[in-house]
Amino acid sequence: MTILVLNAGSSSLKYAAFDAALRCVAGGQAAGLGEGRSHAEAVAEALAALGGAPVSAIAHRIVHGGPSLTAAAEIDAATRALIEGAAPLAPLHNPPALAALDAAAAALPGARHVAVFDTAFHATNPEVARRYALPERPETAGLRRYGFHGISYSGLVRALPILSGAPLPRRLLACHLGAGASLCAILEGRSAATTMGYSPLDGLTMAGRAGALDPEAVLTLAERVGVPAARALLNGGAGLRGLAGTGDMRALLADPSPEAAFAVEHFCYWAVRHAGSMIAAMGGLDAVAFTGGIGERAAPIRSRIMTGLGWAGLAADAAANEAGGPRLHAAGSPVSAWIVPAEEEAEIARSAAALLAR
Repeated sequence: MTILVLNAGSSSLKYAAFDAALRCVAGGQAAGLGEGRSHAEAVAEALAALGGAPVSAIAHRIVHGGPSLTAAAEIDAATRALIEGAAPLAPLHNPPALAALDAAAAALPGARHVAVFDTAFHATNPEVARRYALPERPETAGLRRYGFHGISYSGLVRALPILSGAPLPRRLLACHLGAGASLCAILEGRSAATTMGYSPLDGLTMAGRAGALDPEAVLTLAERVGVPAARALLNGGAGLRGLAGTGDMRALLADPSPEAAFAVEHFCYWAVRHAGSMIAAMGGLDAVAFTGGIGERAAPIRSRIMTGLGWAGLAADAAANEAGGPRLHAAGSPVSAWIVPAEEEAEIARSAAALLAR
């Protein structure tokens, strides 16, 4: 059995093929979609890269499953309709995923299709963590915290015991730091709280997203520039890009300007501040894990965050951090710290294979 994983974004499509032993046998990325290239052409490119190998199943990363889709699901007409219904909650993510799904279904009508959701991992959050303090009315329907990066966190829970050689820590602060960034309080292997909410906009300072804002500030901005312009600013023109002109953390760390230094400080300050909230949700801290592009490769960012978590018992090993881990904590530290490489496509393939086996 070959499982083809499709991870579609608004302008790109990542793809990876896994054999029956869930070993990656092919992969790549098609970029520039929407600029003369379609998702259908990108799916054709992915299939061509397999060299004619038979594909029995295609697994799709779906960012938002809405309130109903809280576990991996085989895609039929009803499931597709629910994914499409959740598109307004993730307008940059669900529509491209559906375009890739439709193209793949047309190209391989005999294959089974599975949706794996970024929101699903956080379905274990208690209701008090998920519900906003809003009355139950038609106009507030669906306005609740969903959380994102769940595929990354699910893979981290699986991978950390293998990497560390020890059982999964009971109270784990997981830090998915990249262009999109969030934290997750993982208590006994399950999501107990997370920083993203109704959309991926909430929480940490990100490459182009503002992160947490006073709702009145959002309303005021919408009054000044209109809702479409406000949405575009908050989702793409804010965050690190809004503070220093670029969302590239590597460029910011190499830039000696005060604006770049402040943007880096803003990112780290709010990561530590939100970490305090996650630690409170778990009642303490046993371990920290970094993943994502920044989490895995930006030693100065990890260093600042770990220093900021010294109050929680974390003593970092500076040399190990500079060397790139995977162990980051000093000997005797009551709180351990690790780098766990993100393998989202592999986790999607595992989830799909488990579902199809059932």
